[in-house]
Amino acid sequence: MGRGKIEIKLIENTTNRQVTFCKRRNGLLKKAYELSVLCEAEVALIVFSSRGRLYEYATNSVRATIERYKKASSGTANGGQASEVNAQYYQQESSKLRQQINQLQSTNRNLLGESLASMSLRDIKQLETRLEKGITKIRSKKNELMLAEINYMQRREMELQNGNMYLRNKIAEYERTQQMPVFPSSTTALGFEAVPPYDSRNMLQGNTMQPDQTYNHQQQINLQLG
Repeated sequence: MGRGKIEIKLIENTTNRQVTFCKRRNGLLKKAYELSVLCEAEVALIVFSSRGRLYEYATNSVRATIERYKKASSGTANGGQASEVNAQYYQQESSKLRQQINQLQSTNRNLLGESLASMSLRDIKQLETRLEKGITKIRSKKNELMLAEINYMQRREMELQNGNMYLRNKIAEYERTQQMPVFPSSTTALGFEAVPPYDSRNMLQGNTMQPDQTYNHQQQINLQLG
C-alpha cells in the first residue's frame, strides 16, 4: 500500500501540526543541503515557525545571498540595468581602493618629512608619536643585532685562540722530540767493537812483558850484524 495523498490545508490539531512541522522542516533543510552539494548551488533557506522561532540554512551566508538576490532581482526588474549596476559597484570598489592608496602614499610622504604644511597640529603630534615609537623599535632591533654580532665575534676569537694554543703545543712537542739525543743500546749496533772493562792486572801484565819483547828484538839485531 502506498502513501495516500494528504490534503494541503491547515492542520487543526496543534500537536499534529507541530509534529508535521518538525518532520517537513528537517526534510526541507536536508533537500537544501543536497541541492547545494550535488549541484554546487548557492542556497539560503529561512523558516519561521508559528511560534516565531527562526530556522535557517545557507551555503555561504544568508545575508550575502540576500544581497545577491537583491542585485539580481533589481537587474531582472530593470532589464538591461544589471550590467550598469555591476559597473557602478566595481567603480565604487575601485574608488575606495584609490583612496586607500592615496592615504598610504600621503602617510609615507609625511613619515619622510614631506607635505607637512597641510597637516594640523594634532596630526603632527600623532606623526611624531609614531616616529618615536618607530625609532625605539629600530634602536632595540639594532642593539639586538649588535649584541648578536659581538657574541659571534667573541666565539670566533675564542675558537682562534684555542686553535693557536693547540698549534703551539704541537710545535713545542715536535721541537722537544727533535732536540732529544739518541743513545744506542749497544756500540756494536754502530759497527764498533765493545770496549772491555778496565783491569789493573791486564795493565801490569802488559808492562812486564814489554821489556822482554824489546830485548829479544835487540838481540836479534845484534846477531844479524855479527
